Formats: sequence, structure tokens, C-alpha cells
Amino acid sequence: MTTSSALSSDVQPVTELRFGRIPIVNVSPVIECGRFAAKAVPGEDLVIGATVFREGHDLVGVTAVLYDPSGQEVQRHRMQPVGQGLDRWKGLLRPEATGDYTFAVEGWADLYGTWHHNAEVKIAAGVDVELMLAEGAALFTAAAEGRSEADADVLRGTARVLGDTAVDPHARLAAAGKAELIGVLDREPIRDLVTSSPRFPVKVERDRAGRGAWYEFFPRSEGAVFDPATASWTSGTFRTAARSLDRVAAMGFDVIYLPPVHPIGTTHRKGPNNTLVAGPQDPGSPWAIGAAEGGHDALHPDLGTFEDFDHFVHTAAGLGLDVAIDLALQASPDHPWVTEHPEWFTTRVDGTIAYAENPPKKYQDIYPLNFDNDYEGLSAEILRIVLMWISHGVKIFRVDNPHTKPLRFWEWLITTVNRQHPDVVFLAEAFTRPPMMHALGMAGFQQSYTYFTWRNTRAELEEYFTEVSQETAAFFRPNFFVNTPDILTEFLQYGGPPAFKIRAVLASTASPLWGMYAGFELYEHVARPGAEEYLDNEKFEYKQRDFAAAEAADRSLAPYVTRLNQIRRSHPALGDLQNLTVHSSTDEATVVYSKHKQVRLSDPSSKDTLIIVVNTDPHSARESTVTLDLEALELDPQDFNEDGTFWVDDLISGASWRWGQYNYVRLDAHYEPAHILSVRRGR
Repeated sequence: MTTSSALSSDVQPVTELRFGRIPIVNVSPVIECGRFAAKAVPGEDLVIGATVFREGHDLVGVTAVLYDPSGQEVQRHRMQPVGQGLDRWKGLLRPEATGDYTFAVEGWADLYGTWHHNAEVKIAAGVDVELMLAEGAALFTAAAEGRSEADADVLRGTARVLGDTAVDPHARLAAAGKAELIGVLDREPIRDLVTSSPRFPVKVERDRAGRGAWYEFFPRSEGAVFDPATASWTSGTFRTAARSLDRVAAMGFDVIYLPPVHPIGTTHRKGPNNTLVAGPQDPGSPWAIGAAEGGHDALHPDLGTFEDFDHFVHTAAGLGLDVAIDLALQASPDHPWVTEHPEWFTTRVDGTIAYAENPPKKYQDIYPLNFDNDYEGLSAEILRIVLMWISHGVKIFRVDNPHTKPLRFWEWLITTVNRQHPDVVFLAEAFTRPPMMHALGMAGFQQSYTYFTWRNTRAELEEYFTEVSQETAAFFRPNFFVNTPDILTEFLQYGGPPAFKIRAVLASTASPLWGMYAGFELYEHVARPGAEEYLDNEKFEYKQRDFAAAEAADRSLAPYVTRLNQIRRSHPALGDLQNLTVHSSTDEATVVYSKHKQVRLSDPSSKDTLIIVVNTDPHSARESTVTLDLEALELDPQDFNEDGTFWVDDLISGASWRWGQYNYVRLDAHYEPAHILSVRRGR
């Protein structure tokens, strides 16, 4: 047989190989091959995954690397294997500021790991003993070059011990496993054949994009006055609504969300309980936007002027509240657009403009927009409106029904706005099929309403919590609203006060984003017959609520909600999405999950761990044995008591217990349906 150093003439060299020297595949979070950026907020742990392996039996190491917007490396953390024999690796990166970051995964030959494994096997068998120790000494001697003086001394000292033939071989090998050496190698491994994946995008947005507690009220109801003599109402205003902000801030909320504040049309105006005939005193639905006074860039005259609106925003900011307003891209028949831009709507064959329908529901007071007749003109007008509201201090837009508009429009609008105003946040109110909801997140929506509202059983909650925290977290940020003006679930209708506690605990602890609509804290639960909507719905009329009287009479959930928001602010583990682990219980109605976070990357002992146990049956007491995945809690030896238990403190009741892997729990829904347990560290 003859060989040649040159390729034969009919074999072409491969110039673009897909595999590097160390194969790296299935990197996550990577969305659509990197076409869209994964989402994060400052201080949030980004879970990095990859499949990394090599030929033969030598060991590999894997590192996750974070690059800042300028392309400079700012973090690298060693990844750990997941499972047995799967070649799957997992690690964490934690961006600390906003911006367009990238990350990569590096695979490399683990020279120390391979040598140490081989040395242990051969020395135990008495094979090549001195050769293995000599190879280790040479490895550490070479690795000392270019290191800090302290680390180099540790490596050279280990090399000297390995080369000392007067010492027992087993003792010499033990020196290569000491904690001091392992610490040096953890900081800077001995790497060869280093191979990097491509860099993948991560968009890090301000904290409010991924964390926060939302509260919704109608400004026209805050301060509204009813005159029984004339059976007429005087609308609340931005000034009277501003007086309610102290109450909202006192409960620990971060965002005050206002339904549309624009003029409301009179044509086909809806009356109480969505009736087709409105009386002269009926205010109409705020979502029927547009009248003679103006459209999306105008304020309803009953609410006040832009000076009054600016006062509301300023007052909210002084209390630490962001103001979110509704961006509802639709029009009443009286909107100026209808006459000035009829091409922005759909005209039917009989010459009428099509109104909104969601069979069997009909919205005769609302005209949907049609982007296909004048895409550029309509898009420019919406951008103008958004920028106008931003100029008045609005930084959050809750977008009504975004799934009924083109995805390419949202990608363009949000990208354009965020380039000028990167702190602006968009929330998608899209109760539709999962592919569209997920695509809206990829297109730029920072957060979204979810199906949490209808997930009530233990099985449903476990499945959904796992989905939103593990499977879609890179592009879909769930905002767990417990109710809305449109949604009053049967669980709340018939579950009594315990149901309200249960839903509040689940929403506020399972997701970094949660919200509630005014009246939830008063246990409002009476539905319009045959519907999951409130009777005497505030969408179509004014509401007067005496929050102070209810709290004084101990008929308010506000103190409980306040405590939940205090717990959220005090425990960093609740500020991340991807750190949720579901645990098991023997009772079909008792759901158990934990949230864990190492608070400071430089301090492994700075751990915040919560275990949440909730009785999802609002009608009874439930008993169960809870089985914990102790590995997920990352307990340290000093956390355990002498009997192998560890202390947990209930952040709701103040009680403390010794817990272990198996724990008896009894939760009476009528007394307290939930434990929020903080694992006590270091006893």
C-alpha cells in the first residue's frame, strides 16, 4: 500500500466544517437558530444548556461564556453534566445590566479530569504507577505557567509531591485531589483543544420587563360619585384616581394599569352587562375608542386634561409605580379614523364596516383595524401615538388582542420604539393558540397574559408551571393575572375567600410577574349568568368600592396581598422564572414547588430557597406527605441538624418546623391554604 500527502485530483477539500474539534450541539436558549434573542433581566440567571462530547474515553469540560454589548467577555462559568451518559451539560450566566448581550458554549479536553481518572484506576491496579504520577507532575508544572503566583505555587507544589518517589503512591495521588488544588482548577481549568459554539443573542431588558406586580383599576370609578336624587353619576378623574395610588403602593404593587382613557363612542354604545341599549347615563366600554373629542391621542374629557394625566403619572412615580396604559388598536364607529381613513378598516360587500366578533360574542361598538390596505400609513400613525404617550411618561403598554394584528407589524413597532426608548415594555393580552402567543414573545413583547387563569388542579398547575419555567422561558414571559374585567373563573365564583388566597399565592410565587384587577381583594365573585364575567361589569358602568371599610371589618384580602408582595421583594428566588422545581405529594390537590437562587455569584453560601405548598381545594382541609427533591434545594452540610433535618420558616404564619425529604402537611383551606417556607441556611 502506498500513501500520498496530497489529495487525489477527484477529492475536493472541505473548507466549512460544521463540527469543531470538540463537538457542541443543541445549545440553548437559542430561538429559531439565533434569529431571535433570548430574554433576560438584570440579575436573572440565564440557564444555558448544550450537548458536548468527544471521541474516545478522554473527558471533556464545558464552559458558558457571556459577552457584553461591545463583545467583551464579562462572565464565564463551568457547566455541569446532567444525567448519566447523556453528554448534556447545564450552567448559569447572570447578566448584570441591560443591553444586547451574546453567549457561547466552549467545549475542551479536560486534561486534569482525564489524567486523574486514569491515575486512580491504574494506581489502584498497580499498573504504570510511576509513569502516571510523572505525567501528573508534568501536567501541573506546565499548567503553572502564566498563572498568579499563589495559584502557580499550588500547582508546582502538587507536582513536587507527585514526583517524590519516597512517598507512598496513594498518598501522592491524594495530593492531587486536595481542596486547595481543586479550587485553583475550578477558577482556571487546564484546558486543551478549546472549541467554541457560535455566539447567540440575549436581550437584557430593564427589571420591569420581567419582574413586577400589576394592579388594574378604572380611573373613572376611583372617586366616582352617585347622586340618588337624580340617579346620576359623576365620573372619577385622574386627580381623584391619583388619591387611590397610596392604597395600591401600600399593597406592594409595582405597576398601575389603566384601561383605555380615550373618548368613548356613542354609536352602538353598550349598556350595563353588555346590553345593546345604553341609557344617557351609561359611560360605555373604554375599549370603544374614539368620539367627536378625538381618538387614541386624546383623553376622555370626564377624566381631565393632559395636565391632570401628567399629575397622575408623576404621583405614581413618586410612589414607585410605573403607569401602564392600554394600547387597543380598534375604533368605535365615531372615531375620527372612520371618516378620515376608511381604508384602515374592512368594508363589507354591503358597504358597511365590519365590527368585531368573537362568536358568539359581538362587539357592535368596535371596528377592528385592517393592516392590508395601507400598512405603511396605519403603522406610522400607531407609532406616532405610542411615542406621544411615551412623551407623557408612559413606559408600559398593555396591548389588547395583539394576535389579531400582523406579527411583522409588532416586530417592527416594538423594535422601532425600543431603539429610541429601550425602557418601554409591551404586554401582550393574547388568549389564543400557543404558537401565536409564543411568536408574539419572539417578535418583541416583553411579557404576556397566560392560561394560568384556567389552570386550577394540581395536575394542570404542575404541567403549566413546568412549561412556562422550563420550556418557553427564553421567549415567553408569563404574567399571571388572577382576574381581569373580562375573566371571573368558576374557581373564584364558587370557591369563597380561600379560592382568592389560593390563586394569589400561586400567581405571586410561581412567576416573577403577576397581577390583579380591583375588587379581587374584596372577594368580588358574582358572575353574569352563563358567563365567566362579572355581574354589573365595570367595563360598562361605574363602580364604588369602600376598600377601607372592608379592611376595617376584616373582609379584605389586601393585608394578605401586601404580605405576598413583601415576600416577593425580600426573596430574590421569586424574581427568576427558570428556577422552579415541582416536587411530589401524595394528595391530588396539594401542589408543591420550590424556587432557588444563589444570591451572590461570588458567595456559594448566599442561597435563597423557598418551598411553596398549596392546597388547591378551596372547600376542605387536605393532608399529604410531601417528598422533596433535595438536590434541587442545594442544601449544604451546615444546613442540616444532627438528625438530618433542616429548618424551614413559614413566611405567612411565622411558624417553624424541622423538615427532611419526607414531610407530613395538613392545609385547611378555610384557615390557611398555603405554606411559603424559607429554608434556613446554616441552622
